[in-house]
Amino acid sequence: MPSKAFSVGEIVMGRWPGGHLYYEVQVMGYNKNTQLYTVKYKDGTELNLKENDIKSLNFFKMKKSSSGSRQRSRSRSRSPARTQTPKQSNSRGKEPRKLVEKEEVRTVDISKLKSVHQIQENSTNSKATCVTDYTGEKEKNKIYRLVEQKTCKEIVTDQLGLYNLQAKKEEAKLVNLEAKDGHLHAKKQAVQIQELGFGARVGMTKSAAVMIFLLPAILILLLLMCTQDDPSILNFPPQIPHPLALWNSTAFGIFVLWFLFQALLYMLPVGKVVDGVPLANGKKLKYRINALYAFLMCAVVLGVALYNEVNLSYICDHLLQLALSAMMFAFLFSIYLYARSWRVPADDLAPEGNSGSYVYDFFIGRELNPRIRNFDLKYFCELRPGLMGWVVINLGLLFAEMKVQNSDVPSLAMILVNCFQLLYVLDALWNEAGILTTMDIVHEGFGYMLAFGDLVWVPFVYSLQAYYLVNHPNELSWPLALAIIVLNTVGYTIFRASNSQKNAFRRNPHDPKLAHLKTIPTATGKSLIVSGWWGFVRHPNYLGDLIMALAWSLPCGFNHILPYFYVIYFTCLLVHREARDEHQCRKKYGVAWNKYCQQVRYRIIPYVY
Repeated sequence: MPSKAFSVGEIVMGRWPGGHLYYEVQVMGYNKNTQLYTVKYKDGTELNLKENDIKSLNFFKMKKSSSGSRQRSRSRSRSPARTQTPKQSNSRGKEPRKLVEKEEVRTVDISKLKSVHQIQENSTNSKATCVTDYTGEKEKNKIYRLVEQKTCKEIVTDQLGLYNLQAKKEEAKLVNLEAKDGHLHAKKQAVQIQELGFGARVGMTKSAAVMIFLLPAILILLLLMCTQDDPSILNFPPQIPHPLALWNSTAFGIFVLWFLFQALLYMLPVGKVVDGVPLANGKKLKYRINALYAFLMCAVVLGVALYNEVNLSYICDHLLQLALSAMMFAFLFSIYLYARSWRVPADDLAPEGNSGSYVYDFFIGRELNPRIRNFDLKYFCELRPGLMGWVVINLGLLFAEMKVQNSDVPSLAMILVNCFQLLYVLDALWNEAGILTTMDIVHEGFGYMLAFGDLVWVPFVYSLQAYYLVNHPNELSWPLALAIIVLNTVGYTIFRASNSQKNAFRRNPHDPKLAHLKTIPTATGKSLIVSGWWGFVRHPNYLGDLIMALAWSLPCGFNHILPYFYVIYFTCLLVHREARDEHQCRKKYGVAWNKYCQQVRYRIIPYVY
């Protein structure tokens, strides 16, 4: 393992990825596994650079000194504040002489460079002319050149060093910047940042190990409490049954068959094939959109089962065993995902999944998008077995309530819970392509965290309200039911409208339908929406999610806090996720994100948080 050439905190010159320009940066860290340095630019942007993309400050001083001594007879010494005087030309059609010379030092404020007309208006005082040239529609790269007439008094304000080591033959392609709203912004996205998602590196192994065992324990306790006559905090913890009573081979077989059945539906050659968003490694994967067709097939199969008098209340009677079967399957599946991740190229790994901690990487997921040929395992698990299984479990609990309460029809509370959550699932399946832009698909690795969440947590925790109502019925008045329906409608409207706006903008920011949206350009070439739903709060989709979560719990009444576990947990989850999003966005977008936060003050709940 080679030793580090640069120490943490050292000020060096870092090359911008994809170009030949060097900027003054600070070394923030070094990853021994990837041998990449994390550096921070003066505008707050943090990137990962290879060692050969970093030069010491003395390197450029030596270059400048040697270049100046060789050419002293032809010109005065060149400092960062001086530019070369161009030769006069009698032809107006010819380009002005380029500023950047071989091995020459320049200092430029990228964040505050003005447009051509603005600088020309002030050229009388500053005696500097800035010419913006275009290389053509195909390349779409705007190249800036600074030309000195007599004396260039002032070019920059924040002293961000800009250095060029390119030969004269390629001077025309040195700068790959895009001018927007009077600023210059880098067009190319840099390499993904190696960063751990659960705080500091210290203690990450312990945190991951705790979560691996804590999540199953919480789920078991929740399901056991729902079977109690009085599921209050005073009766916690519930009585734990014998371990042999928790395992049922038939339940495990049912879960495996359900998983394979969903996999078969996923492989059917129906539905359109779409491109995912470009990943950090430059790949753009293809996905088949047919989840809604799969759901309709499941509905037909369930209809046939009910017609043949299949007892769906079996789900309620063996819900704990089914949950344990799902846990076992998710754990074995995660081992497979972790093992296969060691055979894939490095650029297929998730940004956070290569930390060097085996336990943490197993939990968070090493491989970004594991695939068996065209079968995308993460994408399949996001919407298929768990989400559709949630609907089937709710339906089984509905029939179980009728059986336990000796009623010919389900209660109004049970109907509302089933309908609200069915709407949520159908919305996800109808807008299946929208999931391709989410953090889970684009950023998160596929490991135990997502496997357990998709296959276990979603179907068995999200159905907690329906499971509670089986043994704890709650009579709802129609006025209260209508108020809950309105609340859920408001939440769904905010959730769907904001997500649709975000997904449409990510896929095509230049869509005429989105022309009314105000945006802030960033150094990555992308823009941040600061109007519409995303000008209301920073995460309006989270706000809609929380409102719907409350509407799902209200039909259960206020006798116990147990059915409100989902609201409490989901609030904590979204607050934590928002903090991670905030951290990622601030590192990715730098000054632009700070400007966005100034305009959109509240994170999730207006005037509260």
